[in-house]
Amino acid sequence: MAKKSAIEKNKKREKLVARYAAKREQLKAAAMDENLSLEERYKARLKLAELPRNSASNRVRNRCEVSGRPRGYYRKLKMSRIALRELGSNGQIPGLVKSSW
Repeated sequence: MAKKSAIEKNKKREKLVARYAAKREQLKAAAMDENLSLEERYKARLKLAELPRNSASNRVRNRCEVSGRPRGYYRKLKMSRIALRELGSNGQIPGLVKSSW
């Protein structure tokens, strides 16, 4: 079996988050609702725990889509500082000019 890259794992997590977002939100609301009985809130928490772990939004890591690097990530461009500099120097990012003084 081939080893998955971190980028592939992260994309799989993003898909799971999108798939289970509505159900997760509904169960969280039920678990926190003071108007429901204690048993109903407990059942909602158990159902929430049965969902896949990777369907939680905090499991998704901001990663560079070019290199997979998790650090130095620019959210607007979805890439790391290193990939940004490399592509910018090659003129592959429109509007980006490498400055030197």
